[in-house]
Amino acid sequence: MNILEKKKFPIGQFEQPENISDIELDYYIKVIKDFPGRLKNLIENFTEDQFNTQYREEGWTVRQLINHIADSHMNSFIRFKLAITENNPVIKPYDEAKWAELQDSLTISIKPAMRIIKGTHQRWVVLLKSLTNKQFARTFHHPEHHKDYDLRGYLAFYVWHCNHHFSHIENLKKERGW
Repeated sequence: MNILEKKKFPIGQFEQPENISDIELDYYIKVIKDFPGRLKNLIENFTEDQFNTQYREEGWTVRQLINHIADSHMNSFIRFKLAITENNPVIKPYDEAKWAELQDSLTISIKPAMRIIKGTHQRWVVLLKSLTNKQFARTFHHPEHHKDYDLRGYLAFYVWHCNHHFSHIENLKKERGW
């Protein structure tokens, strides 16, 4: 893996687990629960200049990453709810890169995004803890990927997503000696 790929995927690309045990599921829920606090602790002393620093060349700024996490996790939470309440619903994809270029991702304080992440994760954990194994087997259809996703596997992806972007910021912080 070259340096650019290592910066893009500091924990590697997502690999879908074949089987996810209930013990792993409990761990995934804990990651979702703990993520907002971990992220807050990671960035709590950042300056505006640090928030405006790209985590890699041609990459997003820390500010854009945090806003992306808020956007992405809100969408994921909604996809969970759709899959639980509808029969294999077709979800609405969105262009993450274009969303990251909008003014609410580029210029404002990260505080609103952090509140969104905290609130979304609090609600998500309550929802996840309430699901039965049968509900975790429910699916939604992603029209761009031409694929059905079950909620157990999709949760594994979002645990990776949390750790993936956390590592982007953590590695930048180490690299810059912040």
